[in-house]
Amino acid sequence: MPGPVLIAPDKFKGSLTAPEVANALAAGLPGVEVRLAPIADGGDGTVDAAIATGYRRMQARVTGPVGAPLAADFALLGDQAVVELASASGLALLPTRELAPMTASSFGTGELIRAALDAGARTIVLGVGGSACTDGGAGMLAALGARLLADAGRPLPPGGGGLVELAEVDLSGLDPRLADADIVLASDVDNPLLGERGAAHVYGPQKGADPTQVRLLDAALRSWSGAVTRAGGREAADEPGAGAAGGVGYAALAVLGARQRPGADLVLELVGFDAALPGAGLVLTGEGSVDEQTLHGKGPAAVAARAAAAGVPAIAVAGRCSLAPERLRDAGFADVFALTDVEPDPQRCIREAADLLPQLARHIAAKWLV
Repeated sequence: MPGPVLIAPDKFKGSLTAPEVANALAAGLPGVEVRLAPIADGGDGTVDAAIATGYRRMQARVTGPVGAPLAADFALLGDQAVVELASASGLALLPTRELAPMTASSFGTGELIRAALDAGARTIVLGVGGSACTDGGAGMLAALGARLLADAGRPLPPGGGGLVELAEVDLSGLDPRLADADIVLASDVDNPLLGERGAAHVYGPQKGADPTQVRLLDAALRSWSGAVTRAGGREAADEPGAGAAGGVGYAALAVLGARQRPGADLVLELVGFDAALPGAGLVLTGEGSVDEQTLHGKGPAAVAARAAAAGVPAIAVAGRCSLAPERLRDAGFADVFALTDVEPDPQRCIREAADLLPQLARHIAAKWLV
C-alpha cells in the first residue's frame, strides 16, 4: 500500500457523529495505518469535529429557541472558539411537530457567544445551519446587549413575528469585547436577507411557516434591517449569506462585523486536513446520504476535490448513495461504498451503522488496499 488511509467523514445524521463514523471505519482496517480527521460543513457537528482535533469541550447554560433552558456545547483552543447555532437555537431542539416559525429566537446563540468571550475567546467561528428561527439575529444581538423596543419602550416579543412591533434598536449596550473579537461566519448559504430568495421565503416553510406567515416574516425582517441601519449597523441585507440561519447571518455581518467563509473549507482548516493529506494513499469521506446536496458546499465534496487535486483517490462512504457513477467521478470521487451494499434494510443501516461500517471498511480494503 502506498501510504496511510486518511479517514475524514462527516456525520451520519440521526445515527453517528463524524468522530464515531471515523472510528468505526478505522476499526474495520486492522493493521492499516490510519489518520483520522472527522469533518463537518459549518453546521451541526462542527463543534464535535473541532473537539476531535484537540479543542476542549466547554458547556454553557443558554435559552433554547422557544425559551426553555438547556445546556449547549462549544469548543475552545487557546483564544479561538467554535460555536454552533444548532446547539442553542436549532430546529432539532424543538419538540416533535411543535415548530414555532413566528416565536423561535436566536437568543441562546448570543448567550453561547457571550460564554465563549467569558472563556477568553477572541476569535469565534460561528457555524450556522439548522436554525429554528427567522428572527434576523435579533435574539442573538439582544443576548449580547442590544436593546430592542416596541412602542412606548415596551420589550419586544421574541422571534421573527415580534419584529413587526419593533420601534427602536439601540446597539450602544453591545458587549464591548465584540469590538476586538474576530467573528467568522461559517456558512455556504448565499441567500440575501429579504425577498424571494431571502430567509423567510426560502427557509421559513422548513421551519413551519405557512404562506401568510412567510410574507409577515419577510416584512418583519425588512423593518428589522431598516432599524438596524438607523442604529448604526452596516447595510448588509443584500449581501450573500445575510439570509443564513433565518437572518442570523445578517446580524453577524451588519452588527458583529463578521467575515463569511465557506463552512466546509473552514472546517477542513480547523481539523488540519491539508496537513494530514500529504503521503496518504487513500482518503475515505462521506456522510449519511450522498446525493446532489453533497455536491453543493458539503464537506465530503470539499474533501474529494482536495484529494483529487493531490492525486489521492477519495472514496465516498455513505448510508445510501443516489448519485450516478459519472456524477461522483466529476466531483472527484474514485468510488463509492454504501451501507445498503451490506444491509438492504435502511432502518437497520441507521440503527446499526457502528457495526456495519467496519464491514464496509473491509470491503473497501479488499478492493483498494490489496
